[in-house]
Amino acid sequence: METKRKPFYEKLSFNLISIALILTALYLGQGVILPILFSVLLSTLLLPVVNFLVAKRIPKAISILLPLLVSIVVVAGILFLLSRQIIHFFDDSETLKTRFTEFATQAQEWLGNQLGLSEAKQADYLEDGMSKLKTLAPKAMSATFLSLTGLLTFTLLIPIYTFLILFYKETIKKFLVDSFSNASERRVEGILFESTMVARAYVLGLFIETVLVFALNVVGFLILGIRYAVFLALLAALLNNIPYIGIMVANVICILITLVSSENATDAIWVGAILGVVQFLDNNFGMPLIVGNKVKINALVTIVGILIGGVICGVPGMFLAIPGLAVMKIIFEKIDDTKPWAVLLSDQTSEKKVKKLKL
Repeated sequence: METKRKPFYEKLSFNLISIALILTALYLGQGVILPILFSVLLSTLLLPVVNFLVAKRIPKAISILLPLLVSIVVVAGILFLLSRQIIHFFDDSETLKTRFTEFATQAQEWLGNQLGLSEAKQADYLEDGMSKLKTLAPKAMSATFLSLTGLLTFTLLIPIYTFLILFYKETIKKFLVDSFSNASERRVEGILFESTMVARAYVLGLFIETVLVFALNVVGFLILGIRYAVFLALLAALLNNIPYIGIMVANVICILITLVSSENATDAIWVGAILGVVQFLDNNFGMPLIVGNKVKINALVTIVGILIGGVICGVPGMFLAIPGLAVMKIIFEKIDDTKPWAVLLSDQTSEKKVKKLKL
């Protein structure tokens, strides 16, 4: 007896409703869900080390604590280096203020010559902008306070969640397998295994890639004698973790800081050139070789996913967008009714593969 095939509009409606519910849950419960998702990523990264230590008959709790403490030390070291560079940057605030005044005067003269705007007119525009900024300042301070509170929450919760996820991983695995009683146990375990491998490859590859990008940036900046070379290189490397969008923001920030801090305006051009060359090498050699072909998501879906993640959950959502899409693609590939969605996410452009799938 043949089972009645569901119409396309019904399947599409259920899929869209499910996606809408997931996005709504992320938006409303991001304070709880985001630390758990970051903990899951960290857990996948530490899992091989934990399994190795457990195999050496080290108690399970200690096997989890040791690599977790090492990861905390590494993150703390990066934050310490970044904070030291920020303090060094602000130590020169008076010099930067003088240089900024000179740069603003030159820009004012250029605008007057090129656009015919008088200094009085420019002053009016500046005053109007400052008044709007004063209006937005309280909201900005509130948002900053909330972001700092969220950062503190992440710092406290992620290690705790990571430890508990690794400690109860067998219980969590059994729950997920038993929850899908209509699917074979082997299929569910396959999805869990592939999702873990993709998340691990992405996080580990991202860490190695960040180190290499930082090294290339700092070498280039030091050779050219750029001020705050370590700070700018580290900032650009961290922002580079947000694909497509992050490097554009890094270019703007690094070029503006160089314009203000350097006596030679051409240094800003060189900073942009170095960042561009490093980004070219990273996109064409670094990312494919380090991360490999584990995350096969096309550029269009990646950009849209990053933007949606940013709108819903801010910067953490932008970072989680790619591994989230990769896991969704794996799940979609294993379920017959959602295979067309896997094609939409995939970077495969072969028409033959698309034609084999039936809606």
